[in-house]
Amino acid sequence: MYQFKRTDSEDPDFHPMVAELDKDLAIRDGDEHAFFAQFNKIDSINHVVIAHENELPVGCGAIKEYKPTIMEIKRMFVSPEQRGKGIASLILSELETWAKELGANSFILETGKKQHEAISLYTKCRYTIIENYGQYAGVESSVCFEKKLVS
Repeated sequence: MYQFKRTDSEDPDFHPMVAELDKDLAIRDGDEHAFFAQFNKIDSINHVVIAHENELPVGCGAIKEYKPTIMEIKRMFVSPEQRGKGIASLILSELETWAKELGANSFILETGKKQHEAISLYTKCRYTIIENYGQYAGVESSVCFEKKLVS
């Protein structure tokens, strides 16, 4: 059974998971990693969800306001040894619930085309591919998604 903690980017359980995520992304992104890293700073993220199993952190995700009713998903990660158990879907569901409580009516996100597991997750969770937005417009290695939240 998993427990979900709503917190912020100052939570000490969040930092090691983000460090592990960044190591993985540095490998996957290769020469483009510095470009993407500039958009993934974790200072001042007010809405972080951390999944715990037996009091140990096993995954995380975050949302931040993109526009007044649109939240952007950031820093989704599940420890490699915990993958395949549905944890990422549960984190995403908790983020969606929190976003609704905050008055959001849709989500957007960017992921890399080399992040096949992430693309599968978002597709499975009924996110649809959209034109690359903001800083990702014209970036060929990015794929962006959106999901309208239903009350």
